[in-house]
Amino acid sequence: LQQFSDTGSRKEHVKITSESKPGFLERLSETSGGMLMGLVTFLLAFYLLFTNEGRALRTAKSLDEGLSLVVPLDTIHSISQQNEGRLVHLSGALSTSKPLFDPSYGLSIQAVKLKRSVEMYQWVEYEDSKEYEENGEIKKETKYSYNTEWKSEVVNSRNFDKEIGHKNPSAMAVESFTAVSPNVQVGSFVLSKGLVNKIDNFKRLSLANLEDPHADVTRGGDYFYHSDNPRRPEVGDLRVSFFYAGLSGNDPHLGSADKVTVIARQRGDQLVPYHTKSGDVLEILHPGDLSVEEVFQKEHQSNTMKTWALRGAGWLSMFVGISLMTRIFYTLVDWFPVVRDLVNIGLKAFAFCIATSLSLLTISVGWLFYRPLWALLIGLLSVVPIVVARSHVPPKKQQ
Repeated sequence: LQQFSDTGSRKEHVKITSESKPGFLERLSETSGGMLMGLVTFLLAFYLLFTNEGRALRTAKSLDEGLSLVVPLDTIHSISQQNEGRLVHLSGALSTSKPLFDPSYGLSIQAVKLKRSVEMYQWVEYEDSKEYEENGEIKKETKYSYNTEWKSEVVNSRNFDKEIGHKNPSAMAVESFTAVSPNVQVGSFVLSKGLVNKIDNFKRLSLANLEDPHADVTRGGDYFYHSDNPRRPEVGDLRVSFFYAGLSGNDPHLGSADKVTVIARQRGDQLVPYHTKSGDVLEILHPGDLSVEEVFQKEHQSNTMKTWALRGAGWLSMFVGISLMTRIFYTLVDWFPVVRDLVNIGLKAFAFCIATSLSLLTISVGWLFYRPLWALLIGLLSVVPIVVARSHVPPKKQQ
């Protein structure tokens, strides 16, 4: 059953599919597959949590080691042989040997990176589904809607439920790309590829001072349009915008060159990765003029945020894994609505408590070889969720 309506550039239709309600054995089979997936997710959580603690502590020790060894440079315009092989700190303006060009659009800029971003006007499909039971069958009603939008990736219309009337081109006539300067310096020092990769604070490049490069290209705002009418684009039309990172020369429209702060190992006139005794690598770059203490404070904050994000991901993975593995108990009683709802709440509470306890226990084991006292404290905390859960279980009535 399909219904069609056309609302301007947005088109919709509804498809209803039905299938017989799965029997008990079929649902049990599906649950068994979920249990296997849950077991894999559960085991991955242990690996993620354990390795994350080792990584976090190794990074923290490497940063402390770096802070104790780093040598601030007095000048960036001359190279001292005394600092050969040492971890050095310097700040200064970026410089590159020559501008970056995009000859297709008559554009050039003195910067570390120049990014051309191409978007195509395309059909996009959206789905909105709902399931309901009718006459002993499970029916699924899916509303498909189609809208025209600017997208930076080619949308494959062959995967649409209804491609007729919503066909997209299979490729873009103009490709996106990012040009990177082959030689980037701060004073007399050449930045390594790893440091250049960290210069990624892209800003939109204004096209106000540029002319239309071709007869079939029109400039509108900060875009070049490959379109007969940019105000009313058609599917397949293109628009191109530009972004730059690391301004490396004084520009009359954009201002002075960007300043960066670098901490890395000095090797001749190059700044390269520094390998710490803790087994980590220090190759740090931040925008702006920062002191040694400010740089390492930012790195410690970044390490802490990453650690907690991965801890959260590990706990969630464990919670989902336990929920999938215990889903079979829900399946066994899902014919009885009241019992089913109570069991569902109980299983969620069980998964929450066990995931929290096992996550804390895994974290404490990860710390055992580095900070034993903290490991003991976290290990004791891991028992709390189980104790709390047991305290809410009513005692058995006396016979």
